[in-house]
Amino acid sequence: MLTDQENDLLCRVEGDAPMGQMMRRYWLPACLSEEVPDADCDPVRVRILGEDLVAFRDTDGRVGVMEELCPHRRASLFYGRNEECGLRCLYHGWKMDVEGNVVEMASEPAGTGLTEKVKHKAYPVREAGGLVWIYMGAAETMPEFEPPIFAPSEKARVAIFKVHVDANWAQCLEGAIDSAHSSSLHSTDMPPARVNGSTATGTSWQRPSTDKSPRLQAEETDFGFHYVAIRKPIAQAQTHDYLRITLFVAPMYVLIPPNNVYNVAQMNMPVDDQHSILYLMAWTPGDGPQEGTDTESWRKFTGQQLGIDLDKTYHKLQGRTQNYGQDRKAQKLGDFTGIRGFPNQDIAMWETMGAIANRSDERLGASDLAIVQFRRTMVDAVQSFMEGAPAIGAHLKGERRAKIRSFEGVMPKETDWRTLSGAK
Repeated sequence: MLTDQENDLLCRVEGDAPMGQMMRRYWLPACLSEEVPDADCDPVRVRILGEDLVAFRDTDGRVGVMEELCPHRRASLFYGRNEECGLRCLYHGWKMDVEGNVVEMASEPAGTGLTEKVKHKAYPVREAGGLVWIYMGAAETMPEFEPPIFAPSEKARVAIFKVHVDANWAQCLEGAIDSAHSSSLHSTDMPPARVNGSTATGTSWQRPSTDKSPRLQAEETDFGFHYVAIRKPIAQAQTHDYLRITLFVAPMYVLIPPNNVYNVAQMNMPVDDQHSILYLMAWTPGDGPQEGTDTESWRKFTGQQLGIDLDKTYHKLQGRTQNYGQDRKAQKLGDFTGIRGFPNQDIAMWETMGAIANRSDERLGASDLAIVQFRRTMVDAVQSFMEGAPAIGAHLKGERRAKIRSFEGVMPKETDWRTLSGAK
């Protein structure tokens, strides 16, 4: 159980909130690359850590992410003209390039020196893994950009979806490290079966266990923690365990146990204190036996297709007001939730907790060990950051970063699970 003060430390990210300030020490996902697909395409709104921004791809193909309001009279640049390597404000014709330089001031006299005196807030940008990444911290603290864990090289195959969630980032992320809930909430989409390991069929992820009450063990790492959910397998139950190992990589990555077709990674990006964005990736490194999946198949399977499940800004068409499209008839006929797509099942749980869950009202059990570990890890990390320590895991780089992996499989009981994730 967290105190109200600890809950605020964990959840709040706007302004001077310590968690938001710590998150500015990492490269953060701003939007999907597909949202700014072509040179001089329409700008898009972006909101991160309580800041309203605008993203655009210029004539040369470079992506810029900058403060939404024009530095002149504070009109929105979202409505501006994206042309000739800059975003031009409609109000007086001021134009900014991707680095925030004011390159034209149509309303000022020719030869004005004001252009050299004004610099618009713009953040450094990189693209990788189907996402546009920005660094929102001070220039002197900016780390070298590392490829995302789910796209370690250009050979990686990444399918990704994005959806806005009306709930705080932390309670959403906790869903990804809550192995026990999948045996109930997702039991229709992740059914038990006589398989050797997690098996993707195109309509479900089959599992070799009927055990709904996993035994959890966790271990801290320098980037967060990893933990195992130990279940009794359908076969060889006397000599083997079914292990599912999940990794939390600060500040918002969760590496979810894979299946036979692809690996799974989740990010919960804080929009502000009460809203977040869920990114869920199905990926393969491109040099192994997993065949992977394509983006449209991934979005169809998860119930996140644009124009069907989401509008063009990646907001749900069937949210809480529409009861998440729950089909009570299907539920009576055997579908556990009656809600299509396991991410939508998660979102229904996250949002109905409230924008920021009151954790003092919870009654936690043994299956919540990873939840407790996450809260302790991040509250301790942000308290240390406030005292001058580096942001947790910000040093994770190169070969070691590439080695960490989630894991699932039926293994002999004597197996030391800590050796299977590359965390040490």
